[in-house]
Amino acid sequence: MQWLIRFQVLRTIYKSSYGFHSAPWQLRYQSSSKTGAARWNDHDVPEEFNFASCVLDYWAQMEKEGKIGPNPAFWWVNRQGEELKWTFREITDLTCRVANIFKQTCGLQQGDRLALILPQVPEWWLATVGCIRTGIIFIPGTIQLKAKDILYRLQVSKAKGIMTTETLAPDVDSVASECPALKTKILVSDHRQNGWLDFRSLMRSASPDHTCFKSKTMDPMVIFFTSGTTGLPRMATHCHGFALRSSFPSCRKLLNLKTSDVIWCLSDPGWILSFFGSLIEPWTAGSTVFIHYLPHFDPKVTVQALFKYPITHFLGVPSIFRMILKQNFTSLRFPTLEHCLTSGESQLPEEHKEWKRQTGLLLYDVYGQKETGPICGVSRGMKIKPGSAGKAMPPYDVQIIDDKGNILPPNTEGSVGIRIKPTRPTGIFKCYEGDPEKTAEVECGDFYNTGDKATIDTDGYIWIKGRNDDIINASGYLKVQAQNKNSFNEHLHFKLSLRVAARVLQVVKAFIVLSPQFLSHDRDQLTKELQEHVKMATAPYKYPRKVEFVLELPKTITGKIKRSELRRKEFGLM
Repeated sequence: MQWLIRFQVLRTIYKSSYGFHSAPWQLRYQSSSKTGAARWNDHDVPEEFNFASCVLDYWAQMEKEGKIGPNPAFWWVNRQGEELKWTFREITDLTCRVANIFKQTCGLQQGDRLALILPQVPEWWLATVGCIRTGIIFIPGTIQLKAKDILYRLQVSKAKGIMTTETLAPDVDSVASECPALKTKILVSDHRQNGWLDFRSLMRSASPDHTCFKSKTMDPMVIFFTSGTTGLPRMATHCHGFALRSSFPSCRKLLNLKTSDVIWCLSDPGWILSFFGSLIEPWTAGSTVFIHYLPHFDPKVTVQALFKYPITHFLGVPSIFRMILKQNFTSLRFPTLEHCLTSGESQLPEEHKEWKRQTGLLLYDVYGQKETGPICGVSRGMKIKPGSAGKAMPPYDVQIIDDKGNILPPNTEGSVGIRIKPTRPTGIFKCYEGDPEKTAEVECGDFYNTGDKATIDTDGYIWIKGRNDDIINASGYLKVQAQNKNSFNEHLHFKLSLRVAARVLQVVKAFIVLSPQFLSHDRDQLTKELQEHVKMATAPYKYPRKVEFVLELPKTITGKIKRSELRRKEFGLM
């Protein structure tokens, strides 16, 4: 019952604020007085934009004036049946309180960085918007990060604060002394811990009176750590314009959300898909964000929720749809579901067909990166070509280019490029923070080179073929071979290793060359030992699900490993 008690406290906070009106709305929320008039097109970009004041406070004002329906802005439930609903006015109230906590209690200022490593709990939404209100740059991270990962992110980002749960607090404490910039630790928990600010207690006394930071559209807003390619993760900095892009008509076509819609995005808050699908995109449209919190994905609970709640839009990685289809449910004809969207990797044609047969619904694809957000997609009403990532989404001009930035003709494999010259489109990342060399390296002629190999057909549909580097996409997560190889090689049994994506399910596979002294050891035991070692050394989602021991790895005459040959072997093509 602790969750329920905590949320009742937040409800009490709201009721105590709105039980009387100590000041007119325009004075209490000064940032909202001019919202509602401005609307944006695909190309005219305002000098100033702040998602909290221009979007959330606008919908809060519409609620006050009775101009939108009764649907909540945020609807959270968990497996124990505890439930929370917030209106846009409540979100405005609570996020203003959070903004004051960050500035007044934590001493964080505009431009400071705050790491947010939280699961799908309501505090993630409050903290994210609180950062946007104050100009604090937030850094999302998945809860699967280990102490080593957290240390790297805190050191490289020079984050002055971190907000997380009691589960990860010991890992943070174990590395905090090595992070001189870290000054503030905020705990989301029912229990207090020494050295940590108690978020729940702070919310009780925080003031809702706050004037939103007037951010420039090009001011930095968020940093996403990439999965890395041939090295450690880099910091991709996005400006406030990234949130503005969801207000563009072209972007709105992807989901075509209405104020009456309820969208459920099954993505860890550490990933850009969650920021797009469970915050920016739905709240731009005035829709309801629905979250059914589960520590681990459960297809049975997910299907039950789709029958029980009035969900109209469902967004997740392809493995979610595969796992649902594998359960052999008696019925998947959901009463309110209208639109299903998948992102992370291409869904197989037979999976598209089976999902349509069992649900009566089409499955739409979207493709993007942490550097870009959605690049291509299949909008509602567009023809679906199973396996394709769809067409380019304005304002992005997406082309297939060679290594010099020349545009290639249809059906010719090259790299996915986004035109950034003469004008850099709104929504693409600003730079790799602190790494001007890498920022310059990905500029290819007039284009940003995504590093993804693809072709484009004569109808403009883009077909992703894979990566130029060592990244593997497994169940919607991007994983880096070079980074994880370090984890493998830290284990003394393994002289050399390589991972490739295994067929169909896109799980991670490791090809292992054993050191001579371990050739006679039990392979099953070594496999378990390797998997557990990687889980402990780095985020658990990176561990290899499949392992094959080989005498040697195929190499070129220059000594590079022939990854393509291993993939062909794994896929049964040789």
